Amino acid sequence: MIGNDWDEELTLVESSEGFKRFLSIIKKEYETKTIYPPKDYVFNALKLTPYKDVKVVIVGQDPYHGEGEAHGLSFSVQKGIKIPPSLQNIYTELYNDLGIKPKDNGDLTNWAKQGVLLLNAVLTVEKDKAGSHRKLGWEPFTDYVIKLVNKKDTPVVFILWGNFAKEKKKLITNPKHLVIMSPHPSPLSAYAGFFGSKPFSKTNDFLKKNGLEIIKWEL
Repeated sequence: MIGNDWDEELTLVESSEGFKRFLSIIKKEYETKTIYPPKDYVFNALKLTPYKDVKVVIVGQDPYHGEGEAHGLSFSVQKGIKIPPSLQNIYTELYNDLGIKPKDNGDLTNWAKQGVLLLNAVLTVEKDKAGSHRKLGWEPFTDYVIKLVNKKDTPVVFILWGNFAKEKKKLITNPKHLVIMSPHPSPLSAYAGFFGSKPFSKTNDFLKKNGLEIIKWEL
């Protein structure tokens, strides 16, 4: 399903009748409605960041619901699409934290290729209907993905922005890992503690301390 070592980790899920039934529901959604991201991008986060390479997890809620935006990575939009406000604030904090100037696009693929798992809790959405696929069945799957990362022997940084992401903290029990939490980068909450939280330097300091290659956030 994924095409890398995630398939081995997810064998029990992928082979289960319940998950197959769920995927048939998602397939029907694609056949009868306009659903994002494009079908080939639904598992993009797992495809671009193999299990063995995961060093950082950034948890999002569900995909952007506008045309051409979502491509399977949390907070990321495809090149040529206007940068969403939350991502603009992420770029602002990146500049304030590490002095890295914002990009002219919102494509975070290069973070994913360096081991940053950009995981949305819900992997699909109906056009122009934010949250429309919540409670459809994605959450048990993505929670299981987080639990699998929690089992890794190598230290991982989990970045949880906002109350929704913070709920995932209960799944992260391995003392080897670092959990960074702050308010969401949304314009509604960024000034309540997201700005100044320095998640990027904290992540690299932790990776360096544990003998792991740091993330080149500048893309």
